[in-house]
Amino acid sequence: ALICVQCVHQMSWLPCQFIDESVFVNAENLPETKLIHREAMLQFGQKGDAPLNPRVITFLVTGSKLDLRRYVDGVDEGDLECEVRRYSTEGMHVRWPVQGAQEYNRWFTCTVKHSKGLFTATGFLRHPSDQPPPGQQDFRRWPAIQDGEILTTTVAMVIKTQSPSVTAGLSSQQKLHCQFALDHKGPNVTVEWHFQYRGERNKLFSHNSRSGQTQGSGVGMKSLAGGDASYILPFAKMSSEGMYICSVAVNPLEKFHFIFSLLSSETPRVSLNVGPTLALQEGGEQKVICEAENYYPLDVEIVWYEQDAAMSGQRVGAPLPRPLQNVLLSSHKHNSDKTYSVSAFFYLQARLRDSGRQFTCSVSHRSLRVPIKKSFILAVEEPGSWVFNLIVGIIVVTLLAFLYVMVNYLHSGGCGDPHANRLMKG
Repeated sequence: ALICVQCVHQMSWLPCQFIDESVFVNAENLPETKLIHREAMLQFGQKGDAPLNPRVITFLVTGSKLDLRRYVDGVDEGDLECEVRRYSTEGMHVRWPVQGAQEYNRWFTCTVKHSKGLFTATGFLRHPSDQPPPGQQDFRRWPAIQDGEILTTTVAMVIKTQSPSVTAGLSSQQKLHCQFALDHKGPNVTVEWHFQYRGERNKLFSHNSRSGQTQGSGVGMKSLAGGDASYILPFAKMSSEGMYICSVAVNPLEKFHFIFSLLSSETPRVSLNVGPTLALQEGGEQKVICEAENYYPLDVEIVWYEQDAAMSGQRVGAPLPRPLQNVLLSSHKHNSDKTYSVSAFFYLQARLRDSGRQFTCSVSHRSLRVPIKKSFILAVEEPGSWVFNLIVGIIVVTLLAFLYVMVNYLHSGGCGDPHANRLMKG
């Protein structure tokens, strides 16, 4: 069970960065936006509540059918990162279809991310007003917000993903999570998925709730009716790598995007050309090869290192393994399935003092949480021991052959010889 010191559903406030904008016309007579980072606070409560910190901008989030805290629950408050930005409807003013809503609204987005990338949730904060904003293009003339100002808001829409970045193994099925919710029933929602690679964008799926029109596939319609717009990629391949964009549009909130980076990945197969023990005569030489095969993408790191085999299992006091310096790499091999293979090899000179040393090949790759390691132990024998063993072996084989002949003689020809029988009688 997940235990947190201050769970989010109990949270009454959250420190935030308010990324304010100042729009001006540059020397080329083009609009430019300067971002201004300001201290702010997300405070959950009721209209009229006093700010917990009067010195900063307070976004007071009052009750609606949506509670933003529910979408970021189950984690420690200290793991959350909060950012508030203005949201431009580009001069479009639509009365938000909830009871008691006023004619005009100022919009903000509040994005809460998990610091370790577990999720990203964005809530649209609606700040009602009975006065139209100045000018048609409101993003060029934002109303000023002073330090210590309180903006009373409600959450109008939430969109969330649990997979901001995805690494997909080849041939695997992947789910790109995208869910949304609104504070009123029967909205006119358009959900779209696009795939973008090297600047080219293609539509994968689209659905409009009011017209019922659907194009493409990958999103379950029953799930979509409940706010789950997740896209299923049934068979990941090399061409699946790129950007996936989940868009949710509710007038006047036009096409808010979540962008997913999907990277294809295949784990390398690692092998050595020697067994767990390599026996060599002193002075002998052996080419030792560590091969990493069928991995993707290209970046892989292979390191050979050595240490005393007796020390390899010790965690305390053992000297660190020493990387080998005489290692050579082959060129990358392009396989027919678009994966890669490469080998790292060295020439091992057998010396008596190196007998008992352990040599390890360590392969690191983006698809691996920890490196793959393959090891062998070197056994070096003196040259004389080979001659002695050979002589002993020849003597043993000769004696066994002699005994075999004598046993056959006694049990066959020897007992049937008449001269031998006369001698026994005499």
